[in-house]
Amino acid sequence: MSVPGARPYGRRAFLLLLAGGVSSFWWAGEASNVLSPFTSALSQLLGNLFPVGGWRIYTISGSMPVFDESSYRLEVTGLVRRPRSFTYAELLALPRSHQVSTFHCVTGWTVRDVHWSGVRFDHLLDLVEPLPAAKALRFDSLEVPYNDSLSLEQVGLHDVMLALEMDGQPLSRPHGSPARVVIPEMYGYKGVKWLTKIELLDNQPVGYWEGLGYDQNAWVGHSNGYG
Repeated sequence: MSVPGARPYGRRAFLLLLAGGVSSFWWAGEASNVLSPFTSALSQLLGNLFPVGGWRIYTISGSMPVFDESSYRLEVTGLVRRPRSFTYAELLALPRSHQVSTFHCVTGWTVRDVHWSGVRFDHLLDLVEPLPAAKALRFDSLEVPYNDSLSLEQVGLHDVMLALEMDGQPLSRPHGSPARVVIPEMYGYKGVKWLTKIELLDNQPVGYWEGLGYDQNAWVGHSNGYG
């Protein structure tokens, strides 16, 4: 795709990452932080070639994490008075919110009228009681090294949630089972999938994709060379 005003790294970087991505399957697994840009590029190519229901499924590591309900925990820690470790059953028991919104990928495709169900972050944060110094949340995925962050103000937007269901069904593995971040006003890379940890911090850290040059505040139509 061609985006007016887009950064020059986009197309050239993708082709370089793709070339490395194919060869990376023969490299050592211990180097995941080095390999992830390459496997991510291959994943994007395959996702674009074989969309499912309008979705292109991308990964960083080249494979999707497997969710084990019996051992899964969502850790909420950092600058909070009451750190919590939620089981999947405990997450399902929290007050539920529902919404219909459009999903935007920074690569240019969208999926409209996605039905999400989950927990508002305001409610989740009430349970852990953030300290006054807390300014941002970092989200860690089961897919290492995938992580990203949002400010406290951003997670308080009316349609931001910790999603547990999509289109009336529990999140599937490709869509981030068991829990993912949903923030419709930003591009999809901010919606960390396969969520396993939330840490409250005194400043907003750079996430995985920002480390590759993408914007931290990924507002749809107003970032990453758009708008």
